[in-house]
Amino acid sequence: MKNIKVLGTGCANCKTTQKLVEEVAKEKGVEIELEKVEDIQAIMAYGVMSTPGVVVDGKVVHSGGIPSRDKIAAWL
Repeated sequence: MKNIKVLGTGCANCKTTQKLVEEVAKEKGVEIELEKVEDIQAIMAYGVMSTPGVVVDGKVVHSGGIPSRDKIAAWL
């Protein structure tokens, strides 16, 4: 199971990213544990300065803008 965190304060792009991750995981049949991190200090602790950010298994894989479905599928 992949542990995925979407980092962001709750903007539309962050919500869209979270929804996309859920959809792509479901389509691929990959079990994920998805967490939304909205605390600015926690986000900055990952070194992410522009949101949304995505962390997969403890590693930052994306920051700034909505990732493509293909990019998300590659993380899974």
